[in-house]
Amino acid sequence: MRVYLDNAATTPLDKEVLDTMLPFMTEHFGNPSSIHGHGSKVRAGIEQARKKIATLLNTSPSEIFFTSGGTESDNTSIRCAIRTYKLTHAITSRIEHHAVEHTLEDLAKSGDIKLSFVNIDAKGNIDLAHLRELLATNPRSLVSLMHANNEIGNILDIEAVGNICEEYNAYFHSDTVQTVGHFPIDLQKMKVHSINGAAHKFHGPKGVGFMYIKNDAKIQPLITGGSQERNMRGGTENVYGIIGLAKALEIATRDMQADMAYILELKAYMKNRLTEIFDDIAFNGESANLEKSLYTVLNVSLPESADNDMILFNLDIHKISASGGSACSSGSDVGSHVLRAINANPARANVRFSFSKHNTKQEIDYVVEKLAEIYHLQTEMA
Repeated sequence: MRVYLDNAATTPLDKEVLDTMLPFMTEHFGNPSSIHGHGSKVRAGIEQARKKIATLLNTSPSEIFFTSGGTESDNTSIRCAIRTYKLTHAITSRIEHHAVEHTLEDLAKSGDIKLSFVNIDAKGNIDLAHLRELLATNPRSLVSLMHANNEIGNILDIEAVGNICEEYNAYFHSDTVQTVGHFPIDLQKMKVHSINGAAHKFHGPKGVGFMYIKNDAKIQPLITGGSQERNMRGGTENVYGIIGLAKALEIATRDMQADMAYILELKAYMKNRLTEIFDDIAFNGESANLEKSLYTVLNVSLPESADNDMILFNLDIHKISASGGSACSSGSDVGSHVLRAINANPARANVRFSFSKHNTKQEIDYVVEKLAEIYHLQTEMA
């Protein structure tokens, strides 16, 4: 059996999405910036996709801009907001995706901003009282806090943060890559200036995403050299990627409640099976809290063992794909900055299992059985 439990890193492409993309790979190949019929047909496809995404997120098409994915969107939203509004102070946390943390650290190193980190508790939850203190001292700041953490599954009280930012006239950016397509997003109700999404996190193609920039919080472009995206992002558009992004979000929204219930049941099942098998099992962050975390993520802290450094290798031998943290920094040997920030025990193996609608209880049984074998435990599968 081959089991894929790394869906927070990327998800398999839906066939419906591929079928929608294929005509724009072959038949509709014109450059959308060209004024002839071949180009105008493709331009119409892009604008229809933009309108669809805006409708699904309850916002205006003029506030949706297509990018290469979450990282570019984070960089653009952060760097350009700071430049456009001449902001000199930014606030973030130690558990942000590197696309946010490294971007802000780079700006701080170059002297563009002063950077503050809001406190988090032992599970990685944001200290809202400390955020308020930081903003009271530096009211016109950029605040970048992710909606849901990709490693430990914590969900931000985005409404509370938005209210605090509004009170202190702060520019609020939230990385929503893990929640777009998985939770309802209503941008008419969210007090946020910019968010982002990446198609491959909800069964769309890789290499394409979007950013939402609120109309009254417009920013200068990061990439120049063309008038595409209403002068916000130079370069010929990834047409079939954009078409796939819109279709994937349409499917994700259509099936959201059913998929959420199914995946949450799988997550609860795995949590219970692991608790039955291991006497000494723990879960990082809020990932085991079925009501307060991403239903797609379970970050498991396994018992101390001499073979802990080999856990992902051993899982891979058994054809099980999982992650030791954020897969977006794969190849790095520095470990997870998120787990360090919450003081996770480095003597224990920490594995992020992340689920999709394609996973089954039979797969979960297989994974638990192989983990028991790796740790030399006896188990009987249900």
